[in-house]
Amino acid sequence: MTPDEPPPAPTIADLQRAKASAEAANEAKTRYLVAVSHEIRSPLNVIYGYAQLLERDDAMSGAEAGTIIRRSAEHVTNLVEGLLEISRIESGVMTIRSDIVDIRSLLDQVVDMFRAQAAAKGLDLTLVVADRLPDQVKADEKRLRQILINLVSNAIKYTQTGGVTLSVRYRSQVADIAVSDTGIGIAPDDLERVFAPFDRGSSAEAQLQPGIGLGLAITRVLANVLGGDLGVTSTPGVGSVFRFRVMLPTPASVPRAVTPGARITGYQGPRRHVLVIDDDPAQRAILHALLGGLGFVVHVAANGAEGIALAARIQADIVLLDIQMPGLDGWAVAARLREAHGSSLRIVMVSADAHEFRAGGDGRSNHDAFVTKPVELDALVALIGAQLDLRWADTGVAASPEPVPLPAAMPLPAAAGPFLDRLRDCARAGHVRGMQSAIDDLDQALPTAAPLVALLRRQLDDFDLRSLQKTIDHVTH
Repeated sequence: MTPDEPPPAPTIADLQRAKASAEAANEAKTRYLVAVSHEIRSPLNVIYGYAQLLERDDAMSGAEAGTIIRRSAEHVTNLVEGLLEISRIESGVMTIRSDIVDIRSLLDQVVDMFRAQAAAKGLDLTLVVADRLPDQVKADEKRLRQILINLVSNAIKYTQTGGVTLSVRYRSQVADIAVSDTGIGIAPDDLERVFAPFDRGSSAEAQLQPGIGLGLAITRVLANVLGGDLGVTSTPGVGSVFRFRVMLPTPASVPRAVTPGARITGYQGPRRHVLVIDDDPAQRAILHALLGGLGFVVHVAANGAEGIALAARIQADIVLLDIQMPGLDGWAVAARLREAHGSSLRIVMVSADAHEFRAGGDGRSNHDAFVTKPVELDALVALIGAQLDLRWADTGVAASPEPVPLPAAMPLPAAAGPFLDRLRDCARAGHVRGMQSAIDDLDQALPTAAPLVALLRRQLDDFDLRSLQKTIDHVTH
């Protein structure tokens, strides 16, 4: 064919293949939307339900409801992040960040996120970290976190007995992260299929598990984007090991702002002024409550024009700025604030529009940092501290609780059986209020069981459901 000749017309077979491919793609997207709709509705129902219970029941524990709502919100957030990653992958536009990550803290957070879920299934969830792992590394924190969450969540989902272990080794700036389980395992022919979208392999047991079948597919893509690799070894009926290897270089020098394991209570030095510009009153209220409680002077504005005017009257040290607002958007507001106040005013974009992400802080942008909603409050506080070079005041490291010995086997009357059975069922479901009620009823019905009741209450306060279930088994057998 010469350059001037038109390309050959597609044949009927070509058109049929194209049609079949388009129909398959549409069917896959339809199945995905149906599945993700169901997945999102479940945690949203929990959030909605507990919010209504808090409104109706003044005696309900805010701590219990807060824990359950936060867990459900994290689930929704992870699903939304998956949607965003699919969109970025399809568009071919993925921006890789180079954050300074407190890697040990990140690993602890991921394990803590799933500890209750594992305990509710009677599983041990263990973190094993090599001594030579540094405190901080450079990585795309959000995507590294998503990979870890996906792998741990997947391991717990397919494990019914035994446990899950997240282990990390580090050598020559390369992290070898393995998530091993004692679950159903994967057949040899399915070791690659499980990484395909909407494919869980041929196991009938795997098909019965909830989910949308995209977690591992997205995880492998993210692993490749970060320059790493993700593989799996498995024995059916014994368990699986997903191994993620990636280079995580150490930063040149980063001072630790807060004692590990401590809770920030304030900061040293003169009071700093924070300007929050956001059209959502709930977002303004959350940030005002958080930062005001740490000793900041917080000013709020409902739109860009109001924020610019307020910045001209006060001497703000830092601005937390939404992007999508009526009138002037956040980018226009940032440009005007930078022009009027120069680089001494720190500007942090806080937005739910992840597609607008621009890291900032490069000397050319009008903003210094970017945080995506929903905001991880501890991360936001740490960012503000870094931007303003604050020295935090904190509570110090909390002492680790002493291990609680199991009580000596004691003869319990038959009347204790129903209370302990109810307590066991609530523990498996992770129903905190139900467990509290069962322990209270046991205490009232059997005063002689006071030592056992005290131990159960301590384990529940620590949310150590695994030990609580062991205690129940110990005293009933």
